[in-house]
Amino acid sequence: MAESEKEAALPPKEEFSDWYNELLWMAEIMDVRYPVKGLYVWYPFGFAIRRNTYNIIREIMDNSGHQEALFPLLIPENEFMKEAEHIKGFEDEVYWVTHGGKDLLDVPLALRPTSETAIYPMYKIWIRSHADLPLKIYQIVNTFRYETKHTRPLIRLREITSFKEAHTVHATWEDAEAQVKEAVELYTEIYRRLGVPVLRSRRPDWDKFPGADYTDAIDAVMPDGKTLQIGTAHHLGDNFAKTFDIKYEAPDGEQRYAYQTCYGISERCIAATISIHGDDKGLVLPPEIAPVQAVIIPIIFKKGAAEVLAACKDVQERLKKAGMRVEIDASDLRPGAKYYKWEMKGVPLRLEIGPRDLENNVAVAVRRDTGEKEQIPLPEIEAGVLSKFEAIHESLYEKAKTGLESRIFDCTEIEEVKEKIQKGVATIPWCGKRECGLAMEERIGAGILGIPLTPRGKGKEKCPSCGEETEIRVYVARTY
Repeated sequence: MAESEKEAALPPKEEFSDWYNELLWMAEIMDVRYPVKGLYVWYPFGFAIRRNTYNIIREIMDNSGHQEALFPLLIPENEFMKEAEHIKGFEDEVYWVTHGGKDLLDVPLALRPTSETAIYPMYKIWIRSHADLPLKIYQIVNTFRYETKHTRPLIRLREITSFKEAHTVHATWEDAEAQVKEAVELYTEIYRRLGVPVLRSRRPDWDKFPGADYTDAIDAVMPDGKTLQIGTAHHLGDNFAKTFDIKYEAPDGEQRYAYQTCYGISERCIAATISIHGDDKGLVLPPEIAPVQAVIIPIIFKKGAAEVLAACKDVQERLKKAGMRVEIDASDLRPGAKYYKWEMKGVPLRLEIGPRDLENNVAVAVRRDTGEKEQIPLPEIEAGVLSKFEAIHESLYEKAKTGLESRIFDCTEIEEVKEKIQKGVATIPWCGKRECGLAMEERIGAGILGIPLTPRGKGKEKCPSCGEETEIRVYVARTY
């Protein structure tokens, strides 16, 4: 495809669905043409974004006392079926392996939709004493869910290729509660590193994780005003411990059931990042996850071409030595086509070096996020580029944070909520009773997202369903 055809192909971001689908292809993140619905292929460039993103996740998990492990994909039916409430939540989404070659298996095997029933039989074996607690393990794996809704790359898939799930075990309910709070903070930190501000809330009882005491969740507000769940943390109480007989010997010698949590984050983190930061030109990537952090464009004329190329290579070597990911585009494309190519790929910084720049001993730095141009002295190129990266990250986060805040609307009436959720997220008083919450959802035509973990109450207000006074407000939104 010619460069001019590519330039004309990306729809404006305000047409979000079309923009998103085209961007995944044009920026070479994912190819949707795999011949199984809901399964997609990572391009090398997209996979590099994934790798850099999950490096952040691993760093934060490892530094908070978690250990990475790996459990099998296949779960025996007898183990999978042990926790009735949990299975009821997943029974319509499970893929089953029934044959090995031509032989019918004695026990059907489930492809994990999530790994509680794969991991907890091993926890029963591993945990013996209070000295074994807390146990904090995570894995990054693929999971499979038979999605019957409209599938969408990175957002709603039948193979989730990058599911980070943590599973922890504790001596008391309160210890597990503290772990859920820590998980929410860890996820907030991960998204801060990605420049993505989040909503944090407790899901209503009818929307919690199957088998959990409660679920806290993190959501992003996408450009079309819908919310995307991008992280969940579940307090499992002792429900799974009783099912899988996970006990520990307390200091007094008594055998007690353990308390557990689990929390997950998937490649939806990448969907949120590219959707919130991207623009009409393509990707806008935070420097930390960009496969190419800076691209050097030689501005070449017949005279002085060798000197310019030599200077570009010197700058590349210096920046690489300083730990940065840098490319030189010395192709035959015209400068405008080069700019377009690297803007589409979201490269945070473009460095232009031509004969006049060499005379002045500078490089011209162009920021992807703002388009601002500034000269960086070549003797100070490493410090100058790092400074730009820091400024770009902060600018992306602050812009996204301002955008999020402008999409949250405090409402008091149902009709007002109906209007505002077309633009973003509404808050409304709720007495906390299940019947009132479900009635509000029915009248609004959208779901209660959750009770904000940082209260947004305005004193005593009236629940719009029953008129009872309450100080609780809840998020209401259209969701993916």
